[in-house]
Amino acid sequence: MKAVRFHEFGGPEVLRYEDVEQPTPGSGQVRIRVAATSFNGVDGNIRAGYMQGPIPVELPHTPGIDVAGTVDALGDDVDEIAVGDPVIGFLPMAGAGAAAEFVIAPADILTGAPKNIPLADSAALPLVGLTAWQALFDHGNLTAGQRVLINGAGGAVGGYAVQLAKEAGAQVIATASPRSADRVEAAGADEVVDHTTTGVTAAVTEPVDLVLNLAPVPPEQLAALVSLIRDGGTLVNTTVWMPAPSDEERGVRGIDLFVRSDADQLADLVARVNTGELRVEVAQRVALADLSALHAQAGAAELPGKTIVTL
Repeated sequence: MKAVRFHEFGGPEVLRYEDVEQPTPGSGQVRIRVAATSFNGVDGNIRAGYMQGPIPVELPHTPGIDVAGTVDALGDDVDEIAVGDPVIGFLPMAGAGAAAEFVIAPADILTGAPKNIPLADSAALPLVGLTAWQALFDHGNLTAGQRVLINGAGGAVGGYAVQLAKEAGAQVIATASPRSADRVEAAGADEVVDHTTTGVTAAVTEPVDLVLNLAPVPPEQLAALVSLIRDGGTLVNTTVWMPAPSDEERGVRGIDLFVRSDADQLADLVARVNTGELRVEVAQRVALADLSALHAQAGAAELPGKTIVTL
């Protein structure tokens, strides 16, 4: 089968499109014929060797944490999934990824794919959708009537976070560049702050209950966001190389989010896609053979939204 792998850490040029042996599922596993994976920022960091501590991949390594595809074969002790089922999942980060024609996945991390969008497009949902969900509700405890500031809402996680927060009945303030402002507003933001011309702390004049930081801002800018949070509120930070600040005197918690695979939460997100409550947006589609060029594009400039890698 065809796959993209890297045999050493380094720049996008280490990615090789090559022939590899087709894998066989073990107990509790399934083999998936991949329709698509997606690009996430962590893919570039893993490839470059920056994540060897928290994500110790073995070389050669196939990237691709998200997977959408069709179950092709079952290992022993798999009862709830059948050959032919369309599924999606957030694969174990240290294992072989889905930038390949086939990938092995633990059966218990998978859920049925959305029924109302192309199977390949649903690869845009797992990691970023789960990140948004866990940030807002598992860690931020967001409820109806609260105010949330989503800093860096123009990216893929931000798009889901805005939709989910608005659906939960929160008032959503979002920062975005002019390039993504219309998309963020269409997702449901009540107020969009252009962070390229306006300081966030100056623009947000009333306290918020929750700040979700998705942007790689300098430490001093991240710390300044704490001043916008009411006493007892929360800041959830996804840029985990920079510790989340807090204010113990006012009871403001700072939480660094490490997203985890959760099939039940993913199934809930899929159900929302099926009912139209949650939109899956794909900015561009790239062929597997062009994955190295995509990594180079991501390293040179911000991608224009979620990119899927199709087989």
